[in-house]
Amino acid sequence: MDRRALLGLAAVAAAAATPAMAGGGGAPQPSYMRLPTITANVRRPDGRRGVMTVETGIDAPDAALRARVAQSAPRLRAAYAAVVQTSANALLPGHPPDVERLVVSLQAATDTALGRRGARLLIGTVMVV
Repeated sequence: MDRRALLGLAAVAAAAATPAMAGGGGAPQPSYMRLPTITANVRRPDGRRGVMTVETGIDAPDAALRARVAQSAPRLRAAYAAVVQTSANALLPGHPPDVERLVVSLQAATDTALGRRGARLLIGTVMVV
């Protein structure tokens, strides 16, 4: 099974378990929003260039915050691209990325881009090829 499809099913199941109602009483809205994959260039051990990819999503249980995330999607992508490129530049050839530091930096970028806290960053896959 495709890992992305499995992640999407898990997000839908989690949203169904704790429904967030839009407006006063409509259908439950999923709180998870997937963002496009972020890529950056890295230096491989043999001196050639490689690619670091990071799959991201945001969990925003509050309907107002979810709307703000949707409106700020271009700003979030730009902030994430800057963070991933900085992390890729600091990566030594042949070493794995520091995912914990990357998550902290991406969460800070999320809070800054949205102007408030409350949205939780979710990481799908971090891969260096």
